[in-house]
Amino acid sequence: MTIRVLLADDQALLRGTFRMLFDATDDMETVGEASDGREAVELAGAQRPDVVLMDIRMPEMDGLEATRLISESEELADVKVLILTTFEDDEHVAEALRAGASGFLGKGARPEELLDAVRTVAGGEALLSPTATRALITRFLAQPEPCPVSVPERLACLTPRERDVTALAALGLSNEEIADRLFVSPLTAKTHVNRAMTKLAARDRAQLVVVAYQCGLVSPVTGESGPEMSA
Repeated sequence: MTIRVLLADDQALLRGTFRMLFDATDDMETVGEASDGREAVELAGAQRPDVVLMDIRMPEMDGLEATRLISESEELADVKVLILTTFEDDEHVAEALRAGASGFLGKGARPEELLDAVRTVAGGEALLSPTATRALITRFLAQPEPCPVSVPERLACLTPRERDVTALAALGLSNEEIADRLFVSPLTAKTHVNRAMTKLAARDRAQLVVVAYQCGLVSPVTGESGPEMSA
């Protein structure tokens, strides 16, 4: 399957470089270029890409607002946003994830890292650069936005096992690591994660992590899962 990528960056030279990289890769193609956030939203609606490679600092509308508009659109529910920026600090990671981004990568990444990141995000997984890893997620969610409903009500739809995998995903574990921890197969772990995302209306794994921290399933201070983990 060919991954369709939309480029959103105000620097034409960078867009051209990325286009050459993606178009030279067998499983990817560039379907459009946007020079600002507003154009990125319009092209996302017109082209329906699998992944939008989004810069943060752009004129007219920045990448964070554009990401929020894409993520909130029911028609663009299958469009994933990968933030690519020079600003790998706590504040920008926090804003990007809350806006609905599925991944966050620094512009210093190597070409093969960028290609792998696009594949990861297109596959529905969350991706954070080495600078924006588990500890960083824990740090920015130490003072999370209030959960819109009570924790018991928000998580009541999950089975005990789904709560387990959600908590472990929030700690940054992969499906394989979750499987090892719970003594199940990786496919079973993936199935539980996908069901949890569906029940909690999380677009992808990154949003599942946000919900887990916001609702207290995982402690934002220690990064440890709560005592309700089932055996």
